[in-house]
Amino acid sequence: MHNLTSPAARLPEFLYTMTIDHLDARLIALLAAEPRLGVLECSRRLGVARGTAQARLDRMIARGVITGFGPDVSPEALGYGVTAFVTLEIRQVAGHDPVSDGLARIPEVLEAHTITGGSDLICRVVARSNADLQRVIDQIVDVRGVLRTSSVIALDTPVPYRVLPLVADVPRKGAS
Repeated sequence: MHNLTSPAARLPEFLYTMTIDHLDARLIALLAAEPRLGVLECSRRLGVARGTAQARLDRMIARGVITGFGPDVSPEALGYGVTAFVTLEIRQVAGHDPVSDGLARIPEVLEAHTITGGSDLICRVVARSNADLQRVIDQIVDVRGVLRTSSVIALDTPVPYRVLPLVADVPRKGAS
């Protein structure tokens, strides 16, 4: 997925909590359902001027509401049939940035989050098999600053990553 906002170009945190209105929500839902639609077709389907649709889209991109435009890629279709979540305990002296940089160099690490609790980071990783997962975990353990890991293998994904239900909760203007 093409990321439209680099971490260095991010806006202040309070701008991310600003709400969107019903037209924004409809535009997001339309582009999520049919990501290849052009702005002109979006404006036609939404019943607004092309300039309005473009301005709304540009504003949501600038505010970080919309962070990218597909394609979404299936790791499983690429041969990575195993998904696991790996928690990491790291050396606290240098912080998480050096570890995050090392994790970013491992292609099978799809995402990493700093967390609260008994561990410091959690990663979603993929592998070609359970044996290949061991190779990926070994690479993670080799990252400077990682003290120990713990992993669980995902058996299924009954609720995939999603944000559209949040967008669908946006009330219509005048509704309470």
